[in-house]
Amino acid sequence: MELGISTFGEVQPDGVAGKAVNAHQRIQELLEEVKLADEVGLDVFAFGEHHRPDFVISAPEILMAAAAAITKNIRLSSSVTVLSSADPVRVFQNFATVDLISSGRAEIIAGRGSFIESFPLFGYDLGDYDTLFTEKLELLMRINEQEVVSWKGKHRMEISGKGVYPRPLQSAIPIWLGVGGTPASAVRAGKLNLPMVIAILGSPPRQFLSFVELYRESARKAGHDVSKLQLGISSQFYVAEDSGQAANNFYPSYEALMNRVGKDRGWSPMNRNQFEFLRNDGPLIVGNVQQAIDKIMGQYELFHNTRFLAQLVTGFTEHKDVLKAIELYGTQVAPVIRKELAIKKESVL
Repeated sequence: MELGISTFGEVQPDGVAGKAVNAHQRIQELLEEVKLADEVGLDVFAFGEHHRPDFVISAPEILMAAAAAITKNIRLSSSVTVLSSADPVRVFQNFATVDLISSGRAEIIAGRGSFIESFPLFGYDLGDYDTLFTEKLELLMRINEQEVVSWKGKHRMEISGKGVYPRPLQSAIPIWLGVGGTPASAVRAGKLNLPMVIAILGSPPRQFLSFVELYRESARKAGHDVSKLQLGISSQFYVAEDSGQAANNFYPSYEALMNRVGKDRGWSPMNRNQFEFLRNDGPLIVGNVQQAIDKIMGQYELFHNTRFLAQLVTGFTEHKDVLKAIELYGTQVAPVIRKELAIKKESVL
Protein backbone atom coordinates (compact mmCIF):
# COMPACT_ATOMS: atom_id res chain seq x y z
CA MET A 1 0.00 0.00 0.00
CA GLU A 2 1.34 3.40 -0.98
CA LEU A 3 1.21 5.99 1.80
CA GLY A 4 0.90 9.63 0.94
CA ILE A 5 -0.50 13.07 1.69
CA SER A 6 -3.11 15.29 0.09
CA THR A 7 -3.68 18.97 0.80
CA PHE A 8 -5.97 21.78 -0.28
CA GLY A 9 -3.53 24.43 0.90
CA GLU A 10 -5.73 26.25 3.43
CA VAL A 11 -4.83 29.91 3.72
CA GLN A 12 -6.06 32.96 5.60
CA PRO A 13 -7.43 35.13 2.76
CA ASP A 14 -5.38 38.26 2.09
CA GLY A 15 -8.34 40.16 0.64
CA VAL A 16 -6.11 42.24 -1.62
CA ALA A 17 -5.50 42.56 -5.35
CA GLY A 18 -1.73 42.31 -4.88
CA LYS A 19 0.90 41.79 -2.19
CA ALA A 20 -0.73 38.53 -1.08
CA VAL A 21 1.54 37.92 1.90
CA ASN A 22 -0.43 35.04 3.40
CA ALA A 23 -0.68 33.27 0.06
CA HIS A 24 3.05 33.69 -0.51
CA GLN A 25 3.86 32.23 2.91
CA ARG A 26 1.47 29.32 2.45
CA ILE A 27 3.00 28.36 -0.90
CA GLN A 28 6.46 28.32 0.68
CA GLU A 29 5.10 26.11 3.48
CA LEU A 30 3.55 23.69 0.99
CA LEU A 31 6.91 23.28 -0.71
CA GLU A 32 8.54 22.60 2.68
CA GLU A 33 5.86 19.98 3.36
CA VAL A 34 6.33 18.08 0.12
CA LYS A 35 10.13 18.23 0.43
CA LEU A 36 9.93 16.73 3.93
CA ALA A 37 7.42 14.10 2.80
CA ASP A 38 9.93 13.01 0.17
CA GLU A 39 12.81 12.98 2.66
CA VAL A 40 10.95 10.77 5.17
CA GLY A 41 10.05 8.25 2.47
CA LEU A 42 6.36 8.83 1.78
CA ASP A 43 5.12 7.66 -1.61
CA VAL A 44 2.73 10.33 -2.90
CA PHE A 45 1.94 14.02 -2.41
CA ALA A 46 -1.27 15.38 -3.95
CA PHE A 47 -2.37 19.00 -4.39
CA GLY A 48 -6.11 19.73 -4.49
CA GLU A 49 -7.60 22.26 -6.92
CA HIS A 50 -10.00 24.91 -5.61
CA HIS A 51 -11.03 28.40 -6.65
CA ARG A 52 -11.90 29.92 -3.29
CA PRO A 53 -10.22 32.59 -1.15
CA ASP A 54 -9.58 30.09 1.67
CA PHE A 55 -7.54 27.64 -0.44
CA VAL A 56 -4.35 28.73 -2.17
CA ILE A 57 -4.06 25.94 -4.78
CA SER A 58 -5.93 26.76 -7.98
CA ALA A 59 -3.23 25.39 -10.31
CA PRO A 60 -1.96 22.05 -8.90
CA GLU A 61 0.34 21.43 -11.85
CA ILE A 62 2.41 24.51 -11.06
CA LEU A 63 2.87 23.43 -7.45
CA MET A 64 3.72 19.94 -8.69
CA ALA A 65 6.37 21.36 -11.03
CA ALA A 66 7.92 23.37 -8.19
CA ALA A 67 7.83 20.27 -6.00
CA ALA A 68 9.44 18.18 -8.73
CA ALA A 69 12.48 20.42 -8.67
CA ILE A 70 13.10 19.93 -4.93
CA THR A 71 12.19 16.23 -4.51
CA LYS A 72 13.69 12.98 -5.74
CA ASN A 73 11.35 10.03 -5.32
CA ILE A 74 7.84 11.00 -4.22
CA ARG A 75 5.06 10.76 -6.80
CA LEU A 76 3.25 14.04 -7.47
CA SER A 77 -0.46 14.26 -8.11
CA SER A 78 -3.51 16.49 -8.15
CA SER A 79 -6.32 15.73 -5.73
CA VAL A 80 -8.42 16.52 -7.62
CA THR A 81 -8.16 18.15 -11.02
CA VAL A 82 -11.65 19.56 -11.62
CA LEU A 83 -11.83 18.14 -15.11
CA SER A 84 -15.40 19.28 -15.83
CA SER A 85 -14.31 22.93 -16.00
CA ALA A 86 -10.88 22.37 -17.57
CA ASP A 87 -9.60 21.80 -21.11
CA PRO A 88 -8.37 18.18 -21.34
CA VAL A 89 -5.76 19.12 -23.93
CA ARG A 90 -4.23 21.72 -21.64
CA VAL A 91 -4.54 19.43 -18.62
CA PHE A 92 -2.58 16.75 -20.42
CA GLN A 93 0.09 19.18 -21.62
CA ASN A 94 0.59 20.57 -18.11
CA PHE A 95 0.86 17.16 -16.49
CA ALA A 96 3.10 15.84 -19.25
CA THR A 97 5.40 18.78 -18.60
CA VAL A 98 5.45 17.97 -14.87
CA ASP A 99 6.23 14.38 -15.78
CA LEU A 100 9.27 15.50 -17.77
CA ILE A 101 10.48 17.79 -14.98
CA SER A 102 10.02 15.06 -12.35
CA SER A 103 11.55 12.23 -14.41
CA GLY A 104 8.26 10.34 -14.61
CA ARG A 105 6.54 10.99 -11.27
CA ALA A 106 3.35 12.81 -12.35
CA GLU A 107 -0.21 11.58 -11.85
CA ILE A 108 -3.71 12.98 -12.32
CA ILE A 109 -6.58 12.41 -9.93
CA ALA A 110 -9.54 13.70 -11.91
CA GLY A 111 -12.93 14.49 -10.44
CA ARG A 112 -16.12 16.43 -10.97
CA GLY A 113 -15.37 18.55 -7.92
CA SER A 114 -17.42 18.92 -4.76
CA PHE A 115 -17.18 22.72 -5.02
CA ILE A 116 -18.72 24.50 -7.99
CA GLU A 117 -16.86 27.84 -8.09
CA SER A 118 -14.88 26.85 -11.18
CA PHE A 119 -17.95 26.45 -13.39
CA PRO A 120 -19.07 30.10 -13.63
CA LEU A 121 -15.44 31.21 -13.38
CA PHE A 122 -14.53 29.39 -16.60
CA GLY A 123 -17.87 29.86 -18.32
CA TYR A 124 -19.50 26.45 -17.90
CA ASP A 125 -23.15 25.67 -17.21
CA LEU A 126 -23.80 23.71 -14.01
CA GLY A 127 -26.66 22.04 -15.87
CA ASP A 128 -23.97 20.19 -17.84
CA TYR A 129 -22.23 18.97 -14.66
CA ASP A 130 -22.37 15.26 -15.54
CA THR A 131 -22.01 15.39 -19.32
CA LEU A 132 -19.03 17.73 -19.13
CA PHE A 133 -17.11 15.29 -16.96
CA THR A 134 -17.99 12.24 -19.04
CA GLU A 135 -16.96 13.91 -22.27
CA LYS A 136 -13.78 15.48 -20.96
CA LEU A 137 -12.63 12.29 -19.26
CA GLU A 138 -13.07 10.44 -22.55
CA LEU A 139 -10.96 13.04 -24.36
CA LEU A 140 -8.25 13.07 -21.68
CA MET A 141 -7.96 9.30 -21.83
CA ARG A 142 -7.76 9.40 -25.63
CA ILE A 143 -4.96 11.99 -25.55
CA ASN A 144 -3.12 9.93 -22.94
CA GLU A 145 -3.23 6.88 -25.18
CA GLN A 146 -2.54 8.50 -28.57
CA GLU A 147 -0.06 11.09 -29.80
CA VAL A 148 -2.30 12.19 -32.68
CA VAL A 149 -5.95 12.63 -31.77
CA SER A 150 -9.21 12.79 -33.70
CA TRP A 151 -12.23 13.42 -31.49
CA LYS A 152 -15.66 15.02 -31.57
CA GLY A 153 -17.91 15.92 -28.66
CA LYS A 154 -20.68 18.29 -27.62
CA HIS A 155 -18.94 20.85 -25.43
CA ARG A 156 -15.91 21.85 -27.49
CA MET A 157 -14.77 22.01 -31.11
CA GLU A 158 -13.68 18.73 -32.61
CA ILE A 159 -10.04 17.74 -32.98
CA SER A 160 -9.09 16.38 -36.36
CA GLY A 161 -5.78 14.54 -36.53
CA LYS A 162 -3.85 16.89 -34.24
CA GLY A 163 -0.83 15.97 -32.16
CA VAL A 164 -0.81 16.87 -28.45
CA TYR A 165 2.60 17.73 -27.07
CA PRO A 166 4.76 17.30 -25.11
CA ARG A 167 4.43 13.59 -24.44
CA PRO A 168 5.31 12.34 -20.94
CA LEU A 169 8.34 10.32 -19.92
CA GLN A 170 6.03 7.59 -18.62
CA SER A 171 4.34 5.51 -21.29
CA ALA A 172 1.10 7.13 -20.09
CA ILE A 173 0.23 9.42 -17.19
CA PRO A 174 -1.65 7.48 -14.49
CA ILE A 175 -5.22 8.79 -14.33
CA TRP A 176 -7.18 8.11 -11.15
CA LEU A 177 -10.80 9.03 -10.50
CA GLY A 178 -11.49 10.89 -7.27
CA VAL A 179 -15.00 10.17 -5.94
CA GLY A 180 -17.09 10.95 -2.90
CA GLY A 181 -19.56 8.10 -2.76
CA THR A 182 -21.86 8.37 -5.79
CA PRO A 183 -22.58 4.83 -7.10
CA ALA A 184 -22.43 5.96 -10.73
CA SER A 185 -18.86 7.15 -10.13
CA ALA A 186 -17.83 3.71 -8.87
CA VAL A 187 -19.45 2.05 -11.89
CA ARG A 188 -17.68 4.45 -14.26
CA ALA A 189 -14.27 3.83 -12.68
CA GLY A 190 -14.76 0.06 -12.77
CA LYS A 191 -15.96 -0.05 -16.38
CA LEU A 192 -13.06 2.12 -17.51
CA ASN A 193 -10.55 0.07 -15.46
CA LEU A 194 -9.29 3.25 -13.79
CA PRO A 195 -7.78 3.50 -10.30
CA MET A 196 -10.21 5.12 -7.85
CA VAL A 197 -9.73 7.26 -4.74
CA ILE A 198 -12.59 7.56 -2.25
CA ALA A 199 -12.74 10.52 0.11
CA ILE A 200 -14.08 9.21 3.44
CA LEU A 201 -14.66 12.33 5.51
CA GLY A 202 -17.85 12.24 7.57
CA SER A 203 -19.34 8.76 7.49
CA PRO A 204 -18.04 5.55 9.08
CA PRO A 205 -15.69 3.79 6.64
CA ARG A 206 -17.77 0.60 6.72
CA GLN A 207 -20.56 2.44 4.91
CA PHE A 208 -18.34 2.55 1.81
CA LEU A 209 -17.91 -1.23 1.54
CA SER A 210 -20.80 -1.64 -0.90
CA PHE A 211 -19.40 1.23 -2.94
CA VAL A 212 -16.03 -0.54 -3.25
CA GLU A 213 -17.74 -3.83 -4.09
CA LEU A 214 -19.70 -2.04 -6.84
CA TYR A 215 -16.43 -0.69 -8.26
CA ARG A 216 -14.84 -4.13 -8.39
CA GLU A 217 -17.96 -5.85 -9.71
CA SER A 218 -18.31 -3.26 -12.50
CA ALA A 219 -14.70 -3.89 -13.50
CA ARG A 220 -15.25 -7.65 -13.48
CA LYS A 221 -18.38 -7.39 -15.65
CA ALA A 222 -16.44 -5.21 -18.11
CA GLY A 223 -13.83 -7.98 -18.47
CA HIS A 224 -11.04 -6.38 -16.47
CA ASP A 225 -8.68 -8.16 -14.06
CA VAL A 226 -10.02 -7.14 -10.66
CA SER A 227 -6.83 -8.28 -8.92
CA LYS A 228 -4.96 -5.46 -10.66
CA LEU A 229 -7.36 -2.66 -9.70
CA GLN A 230 -5.89 0.15 -7.62
CA LEU A 231 -7.99 1.65 -4.85
CA GLY A 232 -7.11 4.66 -2.74
CA ILE A 233 -8.71 5.86 0.49
CA SER A 234 -8.38 9.47 1.63
CA SER A 235 -9.22 10.58 5.18
CA GLN A 236 -8.43 13.69 7.19
CA PHE A 237 -5.31 13.12 9.26
CA TYR A 238 -3.07 14.52 11.96
CA VAL A 239 -0.59 12.69 14.18
CA ALA A 240 1.41 13.83 17.21
CA GLU A 241 3.39 12.07 19.92
CA ASP A 242 0.47 12.44 22.34
CA SER A 243 -3.17 11.77 21.44
CA GLY A 244 -4.55 14.72 23.38
CA GLN A 245 -1.96 17.01 21.86
CA ALA A 246 -2.93 15.81 18.39
CA ALA A 247 -6.61 16.55 19.05
CA ASN A 248 -5.91 19.99 20.49
CA ASN A 249 -3.57 20.96 17.64
CA PHE A 250 -5.93 19.75 14.93
CA TYR A 251 -9.37 20.72 16.21
CA PRO A 252 -9.28 24.53 15.63
CA SER A 253 -8.36 24.03 11.96
CA TYR A 254 -10.92 21.26 11.52
CA GLU A 255 -13.73 23.19 13.23
CA ALA A 256 -13.05 26.28 11.12
CA LEU A 257 -13.00 24.29 7.88
CA MET A 258 -16.14 22.29 8.59
CA ASN A 259 -18.12 25.31 9.76
CA ARG A 260 -16.95 27.45 6.84
CA VAL A 261 -17.96 24.83 4.29
CA GLY A 262 -20.98 23.74 6.30
CA LYS A 263 -22.40 27.27 6.29
CA ASP A 264 -22.66 27.06 2.49
CA ARG A 265 -24.13 23.57 2.56
CA GLY A 266 -26.52 23.81 5.46
CA TRP A 267 -24.65 21.54 7.88
CA SER A 268 -25.08 21.76 11.62
CA PRO A 269 -22.20 23.58 13.35
CA MET A 270 -19.25 21.40 14.31
CA ASN A 271 -18.50 21.06 18.01
CA ARG A 272 -15.86 19.28 20.09
CA ASN A 273 -18.13 16.36 21.00
CA GLN A 274 -18.82 15.61 17.34
CA PHE A 275 -15.12 15.87 16.61
CA GLU A 276 -14.24 13.40 19.37
CA PHE A 277 -16.83 10.96 18.06
CA LEU A 278 -15.44 11.21 14.53
CA ARG A 279 -11.86 10.62 15.64
CA ASN A 280 -12.78 7.72 17.93
CA ASP A 281 -15.54 5.97 15.97
CA GLY A 282 -15.55 7.73 12.60
CA PRO A 283 -13.13 8.30 9.72
CA LEU A 284 -10.92 11.00 11.28
CA ILE A 285 -7.35 9.78 11.83
CA VAL A 286 -6.24 12.14 14.57
CA GLY A 287 -4.15 10.85 17.43
CA ASN A 288 -0.81 9.37 18.38
CA VAL A 289 1.35 7.11 16.22
CA GLN A 290 -0.29 3.85 17.30
CA GLN A 291 -3.78 5.25 16.81
CA ALA A 292 -2.88 6.34 13.29
CA ILE A 293 -1.43 2.90 12.52
CA ASP A 294 -4.53 1.15 13.87
CA LYS A 295 -6.94 3.30 11.88
CA ILE A 296 -5.05 3.03 8.60
CA MET A 297 -4.74 -0.72 9.02
CA GLY A 298 -8.42 -0.91 9.97
CA GLN A 299 -9.30 0.71 6.67
CA TYR A 300 -7.02 -1.73 4.88
CA GLU A 301 -8.77 -4.69 6.49
CA LEU A 302 -12.09 -3.34 5.18
CA PHE A 303 -11.10 -2.32 1.66
CA HIS A 304 -7.72 -3.92 0.82
CA ASN A 305 -6.81 -0.57 -0.69
CA THR A 306 -3.53 -0.07 -2.48
CA ARG A 307 -3.07 3.56 -1.42
CA PHE A 308 -3.85 5.76 1.58
CA LEU A 309 -3.80 9.56 1.31
CA ALA A 310 -3.65 11.48 4.58
CA GLN A 311 -5.57 14.71 4.01
CA LEU A 312 -3.93 17.48 5.99
CA VAL A 313 -6.12 20.26 7.42
CA THR A 314 -3.78 23.04 8.49
CA GLY A 315 -5.61 26.36 8.69
CA PHE A 316 -4.83 27.24 12.34
CA THR A 317 -2.18 24.62 13.07
CA GLU A 318 1.34 25.96 13.48
CA HIS A 319 3.54 25.02 10.55
CA LYS A 320 6.17 23.43 12.78
CA ASP A 321 3.48 21.09 14.12
CA VAL A 322 2.38 20.18 10.58
CA LEU A 323 5.97 19.34 9.71
CA LYS A 324 6.25 17.23 12.86
CA ALA A 325 3.10 15.33 11.86
CA ILE A 326 4.59 14.61 8.44
CA GLU A 327 7.85 13.48 10.06
CA LEU A 328 6.02 11.10 12.42
CA TYR A 329 3.90 9.77 9.57
CA GLY A 330 6.93 9.00 7.44
CA THR A 331 9.33 7.75 10.11
CA GLN A 332 7.07 6.01 12.64
CA VAL A 333 3.65 5.29 11.11
CA ALA A 334 4.65 4.25 7.58
CA PRO A 335 7.42 1.75 8.50
CA VAL A 336 5.11 -0.17 10.83
CA ILE A 337 2.32 -0.33 8.26
CA ARG A 338 4.71 -1.51 5.56
CA LYS A 339 6.08 -4.20 7.87
CA GLU A 340 2.60 -5.41 8.83
CA LEU A 341 1.50 -5.55 5.19
CA ALA A 342 4.66 -7.46 4.25
CA ILE A 343 3.89 -10.04 6.95
CA LYS A 344 0.31 -10.39 5.69
CA LYS A 345 1.58 -10.88 2.13
CA GLU A 346 4.05 -13.59 3.23
CA SER A 347 1.35 -15.41 5.17
CA VAL A 348 -0.83 -15.54 2.04
CA LEU A 349 2.04 -16.88 -0.07
